[in-house]
Amino acid sequence: MKQQTESSHTTSITLSGLEVAALHKKELRQRAARLQQHGVYPKLGILLVGDDPASRTYTRGKQRDCAEVGIEADLINLPATASEDQIAAAITALNQRADITAFIVQLPLPDGINEQRMLECIDPSKDADGLHPTNLGRLVLGLDPTEAIDAPLPCTPLGIVELLTHYHIDLPGKRAVVIGRGITVGRPLSLLLSRRGIDTTVIQVHSKTPDIADEIQRADIVIAALGSPHFVQPEWIKPGAAVLDVGVTRTGTTTSTKTILTGDVHPEVSHIAGWLSPNPHGVGPMTRVMLVTNVIATAERQLALIS
Repeated sequence: MKQQTESSHTTSITLSGLEVAALHKKELRQRAARLQQHGVYPKLGILLVGDDPASRTYTRGKQRDCAEVGIEADLINLPATASEDQIAAAITALNQRADITAFIVQLPLPDGINEQRMLECIDPSKDADGLHPTNLGRLVLGLDPTEAIDAPLPCTPLGIVELLTHYHIDLPGKRAVVIGRGITVGRPLSLLLSRRGIDTTVIQVHSKTPDIADEIQRADIVIAALGSPHFVQPEWIKPGAAVLDVGVTRTGTTTSTKTILTGDVHPEVSHIAGWLSPNPHGVGPMTRVMLVTNVIATAERQLALIS
């Protein structure tokens, strides 16, 4: 892995999720066109409960990405007052819709809703986010990438690996620290990075880890996914390490009413790290393009079954 020793006089290489996602979209447009030639029209379903501004923003981004690739996205919006039974019924309806290739339940759900119960209602074969317990279990079991598991991988972890791979950052044998143990990023990312063929040594740290800074200082790759503004300090970073800023905190609004987004990584880390994903425009675009990838891959599997 590249080393940068004069940390006070260098700036890290930007891991641009926007650029890499654009390359993936070009390929996805071709795959979508091939499916359409066979009479298969992939469609993403999005179940949004409530009117959370952040979720609205994410949803618009997903719809835009689908349009750019040439597939449809259908938004189903329930009020924030919807009960678990009503949400479960909407999920069941999406499971049964023949025109929906795969779908997501936009997280987070309103307070008081059992998110895990809702995720378990999704048909695993239509799980675009790769978060159903069956598909996460397949990730655990499918440690060898040469053994096809025919299941979607979680979008953000997959996007992170794709981003690192695109920039030719060495992964086998490297020490990676994953900060956070959430179900959408931290836990599945640790599994994916340790998969045979990727072969990273993974240390997962969290609120009960005794000395997080010490663990990070020894890491070749640092992925921060905890949602704590500027948590990762520059003095914690090994010179030349790859740092990916995943967590997002909304810290307020500007005079133009636009939300201010703050990542988990302190800006000064850019003078120490060899590579740094910005926040926004780093991992976020990769997450969305991996979602579209999962939808198209699901359609391709369905076509293979009927061919």
